[in-house]
This record gives sequence, structure tokens and C-alpha cells, in this order.
Amino acid sequence: MKIAVFAGDGIGPEVTAQAVRVLEALNLDGMELTEGDVGGAAYYKHGHPLPEATLDIARASDAILFGAVGDFSCDHLERHLRPEQAILGLRAALGLFANLRPATCFPGLEHMSGLRPEIARSIDLLIVRELNGDVYFGEKGMRTLDDGRRQGWDMMAYAEDEVRRIAHVAFRAAQGRSKKLCSVDKANVLETSQLWRDVIIETSAEYPDVALEHMYVDNAAMQLVKAPGNFDVVVTGNLFGDILSDQASMCVGSIGLLASASLGERQTGYGTFGLYEPIHGSAPDIAGQGKANPMAMILSAAMMLRHSFGLEAEAARIEGAVAKALEDGVLGGDLGGTAGTQEVGDAVLARM
Repeated sequence: MKIAVFAGDGIGPEVTAQAVRVLEALNLDGMELTEGDVGGAAYYKHGHPLPEATLDIARASDAILFGAVGDFSCDHLERHLRPEQAILGLRAALGLFANLRPATCFPGLEHMSGLRPEIARSIDLLIVRELNGDVYFGEKGMRTLDDGRRQGWDMMAYAEDEVRRIAHVAFRAAQGRSKKLCSVDKANVLETSQLWRDVIIETSAEYPDVALEHMYVDNAAMQLVKAPGNFDVVVTGNLFGDILSDQASMCVGSIGLLASASLGERQTGYGTFGLYEPIHGSAPDIAGQGKANPMAMILSAAMMLRHSFGLEAEAARIEGAVAKALEDGVLGGDLGGTAGTQEVGDAVLARM
């Protein structure tokens, strides 16, 4: 079980260390952890946010545990040298096209949500976000118009095979849950979205047991606040998925509790190769202070055990320990508590 560990910048190393402690406590046979540099830390050490040596480690692994990237001191660099290019580069180089972002309200934390407790309590959804297309990977640039005005431009595009493969991931996920899938687009305005909707409908013929509905992204944003309990599995493109998954995290109550998995088509001897990371950023304002909540990182490690290694019991054990720690009042600063990074890690280990 070869696991690449890329801690990254800011609070990345702090929260990653706690996830590694949890994994090591399981005493899994044959688990090998190999560290690599990414992000701003890699730039200052190697001159690039995603060095070739790091890519080699990634390609030789069965899964990647990824902390966070982002460093304000790198904002002056050309875009291809900025820390965020590390995660974009890994997704592209490794063919990681499907991002799974579960959002569930933990019992006892309903008051942390910006929604009324009875509404927050109903949240249990999974957002399936396409990762390798859309405006993030389309052509882009800056130009000067004939009248002298500057104009920035980005191209949004999807090919039908790109939509079809993410559709299959989403339909299969829905089959394993409540057999409800909501596809989010903006087909009333964007041709890219019209193709998206057409291909989703075509693919649905292969999944007659899944109830499919379509929703425009602006309405989806409203419904996530009004009635989030109506959602089960949501599938959408890169841009819309980025925005809606962050919105879902605050409906739950804290971005510090949400894990994610980025999966591709490659199969290892254990399962599907993937990259696992919390959806929060590098939080440089609290880096090195021991304040960061590592629960999202720990939950990402649990997702790794489930999806890349087929270790459902071990994954559930970790998730149960996190839920029990929260129930017992072990809360980080993001949840209004005082527990530090190490204290949260200790609490999860104790409950395992």
C-alpha cells in the first residue's frame, strides 16, 4: 500500500501530520508512506510548485494524501509557478477527473450552520464535480481591444466523452445511496451546459433505477440554502462544482470538516487510484500556531482507505471516532471551540 504524502503549505503540514498519526495507529500491513514537496514549499526548494521528483512519487503510489497549497509570498510569480498549480498539475498529469465532496451535518453541530438547525440537520449529500475541463483548463488570456480597453477572456468547453465519464461516476454513486441524482448546469444560457445536459440524459438510459432531475446553477445555490435535505447526489462541472461545494460546506457549518476525493480511471492492485485532500485552503494566517482543525484531513484519509484500498471497516472506524470526538465537544476554533491541532488528533486516536 504505497501512499504519497504531500503536505504542502501553511497549515498543510500540521493537519497532515495528524492524519498520518491516525493511519499509523491502524497498523495496516504493508503501508508505505513517501513524502514529497508541493506548492510554495516546493517552489522555494526546487524552483517549481510541482517538481518532477514529486510527480515520480505520485505515479509510483497507489493513492495520494494531499494537505494544502497556497502562499501569499508567491502571488507575484507567473501563474505557472504559483503554488496552486501543484494541485492542478497533479489532476491533469494523473487523469483525476472526478471529485467527490460529501457534506453531512454531524449530530450536535446544527447550531454551527448558518441555516436553521432543523434544516441543517437534514444535510447528507455528495457533490460529484468534474475536474479536468471547463474554464479552469480552457484557453485563456489578456488582450487589448481596438479602443484600447483591456479584456480578459477564458474559454469554457466540454467534449461529450468528458461529460459521459463523470456522468457514470455520479450515477454509480447515486446507486449506492438513495438513487437520486441532480445534474446542475446553465443550459438556458451556455452551449457548454446544453451539451452537458444532453449527454447526462443519454447516459441516464443505462441507469433506469436512478431518478434524474436537472437544475440551473442559480436555482441550485438557492435550494442548497432553502432545502438542502432534498439533495442526495449532485453532478456538475468544474466551475459550478467548485462554488457549490464550498457553499455546502458552510451550510454544514465549517469548511474544516469536509473531505474530498479526486479519482481517475487508473486501477491499482487495491482499487481506484485517487488523491485525497480537505477542501479548506492553506490558511497562512494561522499556520504554525497549532490552531488548525485536522478533522477534514483525517476524514480525507478515511475516504482514501475506502475508495483506493477497499478498507471500509477501517474507514468507518476513523469516521466514527471523528463523530464521537465532535459529540464529546472536542471542537477546533472553526467550530467555536478551543481544541488545538494536536488535541483534536489525540481525541480522535483515543476514540479509535
